[in-house]
Amino acid sequence: MSVTKHSFADLVQIEQLRKIESGQAEHLSYASIQDMPRSASGDFKYADFIQQLSTRAKRLIQENVLNGALQQPRLQFIRARWICWIAAVILGGLAASQAVSEFSTLNIYWLLAVLLGFNTISLLLWLSGITLNLQSLSSGVVAQLASWLPYRHKKDPTIASLASHAWWESCLAGNVGKWRISVLTHQFWLIYLIAGMVLLILLMLAKQYNFVWGTTLLPDTTLPRLTQILGTPLEAIGLKIPDNQQTAASRIGVSQQDAETRIAWASFLIGTLLIYGILPRLLVLSISFVMQKWSEYRFRLDLYLPYYIALRQRLMAREARVEIIDADPNAGIKPAEIDLPPQNVTIPANAQAFGIELDDDTCWPEAMTCRFNITDQESHDRAMALIKNLKGPLLLGVAAHRLPDRGVQRLIKELVDNTAEKPWLILLSKPSVSVTSSRELAWFRLAEACGIPAEHVITR
Repeated sequence: MSVTKHSFADLVQIEQLRKIESGQAEHLSYASIQDMPRSASGDFKYADFIQQLSTRAKRLIQENVLNGALQQPRLQFIRARWICWIAAVILGGLAASQAVSEFSTLNIYWLLAVLLGFNTISLLLWLSGITLNLQSLSSGVVAQLASWLPYRHKKDPTIASLASHAWWESCLAGNVGKWRISVLTHQFWLIYLIAGMVLLILLMLAKQYNFVWGTTLLPDTTLPRLTQILGTPLEAIGLKIPDNQQTAASRIGVSQQDAETRIAWASFLIGTLLIYGILPRLLVLSISFVMQKWSEYRFRLDLYLPYYIALRQRLMAREARVEIIDADPNAGIKPAEIDLPPQNVTIPANAQAFGIELDDDTCWPEAMTCRFNITDQESHDRAMALIKNLKGPLLLGVAAHRLPDRGVQRLIKELVDNTAEKPWLILLSKPSVSVTSSRELAWFRLAEACGIPAEHVITR
């Protein structure tokens, strides 16, 4: 079976279906997936499993008419983005208009403070959030508030709310969400700056303005010196900026300006907005967009969640071939016929089994023989000596009802690191003790941390 590369949208759709099945499975029909074939491949492959999940998801979505509910959160985000863009246009226009007085004068540094000041503060906060990996700074307050919205309906969740919850968790959380919100943030400020600059250009085309500046607390030479500093890059690209004489003549209360001074100030204003506002925003917007696509490309489903573990065992199941790995002590005597319980994975016939602090009441499958149980330093040393010389894969048996601690994890990691082949982990249970799903998930997490693949974890 050829495996196609699935997009980020396909993975989000699978996650939405997982959330819906976890909360509203009783309201779904499963007739369309009854005849789904199991994977016939050998070793577990992520791409094959995603292919099976995608096929299953598309069948269930079509059968239960879920496409509208699944698309709703994406459409809501698009509408929210349009609202942000419109707000940016309005705010940018208001900011520019407030700097224009009734006497046809334009306060140059007040305008730059309004348009570039808030933009610069926002940009510095974003850079700090990205550098320090602070979600609240890199996303912004509005994004944090929006991320809370899917969680507001905690009682009696509907299929639509579950689908929205899953979409927001996948698209607006983690690395994907950080860069997606970053893109929206940069788009907002870019439109804000462009709207303000366009309005200023229209006003200056239609009316004659005198550019003025003034200060109460700062020394008289501060703003003229700032003009020369900001204007250095502008002069490098060929724009004319006000000289010292023109700058001094533009202070509030000085005589009327000539055309050359007004043109110099207009060029300085537009150039400053371009160089210090729009171009940096375009740069970080491009970086954020590329990083968003890269994060979506690297996005992976958490296959250690109980939902995916159960589906993996159903969709990727294979016939079990369990054999006796030690010599039969009753050679020549016909063994009794044993009906083995069905297994979802194939355990290698030459696997060598070791127990990890097992109780006497813990039972191994009848076709497996444990070499010995690791309970102290002596048995640990013996196990290490044997494992280093193993000719087959290592099979570790643990008590599923126990909660794995750091000591058990260090022990298993040490044993696994000394094996040449992929190790196996079997979760053994006692008849008198039930195993909760959270406890079973803790063992799967331990297996992941120790380098044991999820498909090599066997539950009994």
